Amino acid sequence: MDTVERERPLRYAECMRGRPERDLELIQITDKALADVTRKAGDWLVCRPGCTQCCTGAFAINQLDAQRLRYGIDQLCQSEPERANRIRARAKAYVERISQDFPGDIRTGILEDNVEHDGRFEAFANDEVCPALDPETGTCDLYEFRPMTCRVFGPPVRNDDGNLSVCELCFHGATEEQIAACELIADPDDLETALIEELNSAGLAGNTIVAFALAR
Repeated sequence: MDTVERERPLRYAECMRGRPERDLELIQITDKALADVTRKAGDWLVCRPGCTQCCTGAFAINQLDAQRLRYGIDQLCQSEPERANRIRARAKAYVERISQDFPGDIRTGILEDNVEHDGRFEAFANDEVCPALDPETGTCDLYEFRPMTCRVFGPPVRNDDGNLSVCELCFHGATEEQIAACELIADPDDLETALIEELNSAGLAGNTIVAFALAR
C-alpha cells in the first residue's frame, strides 16, 4: 500500500476503458475511502514509496485481482514493453522457484481450497518478493492495477475474526480509540463479492497468487 500520490504513465481510470465498469467503480470507492482514512491518520500512517515490507511473502488473490493485473501488464506491453518484459521475467522466475512447494495446481496456478486458512500457507514463499515490485526503485510497476489486499494494507481493517488489524510499522503511539477512528471500510456494499461471483459464473474461479497472474 502506498498512500503517496505518484505520477504514473498509466492511470487506472484511463487504462481500464473497455474493462468492466463495475470494477472501476470498486476501485474508485476503495481509493476514496483510503484517501479519507489517510487524512484522518496523518503521521500515524507511514506508508510511502520505497517501504516494501508488505511486498515480501505470498498472499492469495482472487480472480478479479488477477484479471486486473493481467489487463495492467497487457497495457504496459503496449506503452513500455521493456518494463513489462522485466515484470514477466521476474514472475516466471518466481513461479519456477516455488513450483515444488506450491500448495495448489502448478499447471493453473490455482490454490487448493481454503489453503490460506489451514496453515499450509504460513511457510510458503515467505521470502519471495512480489514480481511487480521494481527492485531498483522500490515501487510497484503495476501500482494502478494492484490487488485489493495491497490497496487496503496499512490502515486499520477488520480481519476475518472481526478484530482490527494494522501494519506493524504504522500507528505507533496511537491509542486503541484513535486506531478505531481511522478504520478503513473499503467496500461498504461488498461490490467485490458480487464481481467475483460473476467471474465464477463465467468459469473463472479459485484463488491464485500474483506471480501466476503475471507469468501467464
